Amino acid sequence: MTAPVPALVVGTGFGCRIHVPALRATGFEVVGLIGATPEKLARRARQNGIERTFTDLDEAIAQTGAKVVTIATPPGTHAGLTLTAIARGCHVVCEKPFAFDAAEAQQMVDAAEKAGVVNMVAHEFRWMPDRALFGRAIAEGMIGDPRFLVMDQFIPFCADPETPLPSWWFDKAQGGGWLGAGGSHMMDQIRAWLGEFDTLSANLFLVSERQADCEDTYSMRFRLKSGVEGAMQQSAGAWGPMTTLWRCAGTRGTVWMENGKVFVADRQGTRELDVPADLRLPPPPPAADPDSSRRLSHFEIGPFTRFCEALRAAIDGRAIASPVPVPTFRDGLASMQILDAMRESSARGGALTKVG
Repeated sequence: MTAPVPALVVGTGFGCRIHVPALRATGFEVVGLIGATPEKLARRARQNGIERTFTDLDEAIAQTGAKVVTIATPPGTHAGLTLTAIARGCHVVCEKPFAFDAAEAQQMVDAAEKAGVVNMVAHEFRWMPDRALFGRAIAEGMIGDPRFLVMDQFIPFCADPETPLPSWWFDKAQGGGWLGAGGSHMMDQIRAWLGEFDTLSANLFLVSERQADCEDTYSMRFRLKSGVEGAMQQSAGAWGPMTTLWRCAGTRGTVWMENGKVFVADRQGTRELDVPADLRLPPPPPAADPDSSRRLSHFEIGPFTRFCEALRAAIDGRAIASPVPVPTFRDGLASMQILDAMRESSARGGALTKVG
């Protein structure tokens, strides 16, 4: 059996909830936990069976000999932590949104590629079976040439201002806003399915009564370099059940997702697509308590485990048997260029803006 790879996790929230169990399930040994608040850090370490804690990443790497660092902290801290890990020769996983802006993202890409370390950005939802199957239907020509994509979503996460949420989500100084917290996954998914963005027009705004200096909702029209036109709206401030419409129309058919299932309609009629074995996720752990900080654990751990399998294969130098493209720092940079363009467009009243 291959020896465990020593890893450090930076961040006591999502890092403990998802990174730690997924790393352990895929051949990593979590040798330390890094956080900013000693009391909370010690408590989370005990809860997760992690023996060593640190408040300084450089010290943690030096003392543990870690080969991998995973970063699950507010986006305004990502660049500094990533550059520290790379300088120590560590492979790095960085959460989304990848950086504070595209300029920081470019520094992170340049450093990782110069050092030759494995680098991945945590867009684990590429491995969600319905999303992966949706993309495969397009790639295999089931709908002909894709022409039009719509992605609309109403989400209640932020509707009630009293709901406890990660503090950075609504702090612009930390890189907050729902566009980064949730929208970054959406932008990455579009790129994984259909390629790069060319131009867009966007608006960012608040729907809920939450007092904040950044958005819980965004709206955008876009054109991809392939010529695909699209529109998307996502609000995390909408009361009621989550409602989703993701549909792509092509020259010979349409593909869409509905309650975790994928359908195609064409001249032969409408049919549900079976999820093939290579797109299925590992069984999830027992459902977490449905409090605000853990309610998505059941949903997130499966794809993050697949993500960590790809990470381990890359570190071992093995071929990565992944049914989806593995997201690297270059994907993180591309997503940040889209987010920056959306913010610029919104600041100019929705003006048409070039991406990148």
